[in-house]
Amino acid sequence: MPFQILVNLFIAFLWMFLQDEWNFLAFLSGYIIGIIILFFMRRFYQKPFYLFFVWAALKLFYVFGRELLSSAVVVIKQILRPKINVTPGIFRIDTDLEGDVEITLLSLLICLTPGSVVMEVTPDGKSLYVHAMDIPESKNSVLKSQVVFERAIKDVTRKYV
Repeated sequence: MPFQILVNLFIAFLWMFLQDEWNFLAFLSGYIIGIIILFFMRRFYQKPFYLFFVWAALKLFYVFGRELLSSAVVVIKQILRPKINVTPGIFRIDTDLEGDVEITLLSLLICLTPGSVVMEVTPDGKSLYVHAMDIPESKNSVLKSQVVFERAIKDVTRKYV
């Protein structure tokens, strides 16, 4: 994948130099032409086309932003209640992610869900223990976001790398 990015940058600079214009628009048009050339030549590379990875990473950032916004709204609702009525507790989440990077990324993203913090990861990396501020509400939101996070993490780390 880094090779594809370098080739694309080389094509963009070559295009800019052949146009005899040293501005951003000439570079951008060369970069787009490089993307098209690399897309049609993708079967000659051992790794998948690099823009697929970029798209998967952007989807992961989108999921991150959406969950961050929703968690902020839920925590604000909890704070603004006249009487705080929470039932804290700990529950276990089983995951099928593999490797330290995937587990760490899932742990960090789960900490974004409202009122939840990953306390411990089992030594085999198959389970996470999560402390929730309000068990019924937080557990459901963590389990829903776990599915979305795992799918996005797998797209970034397994498919295109």
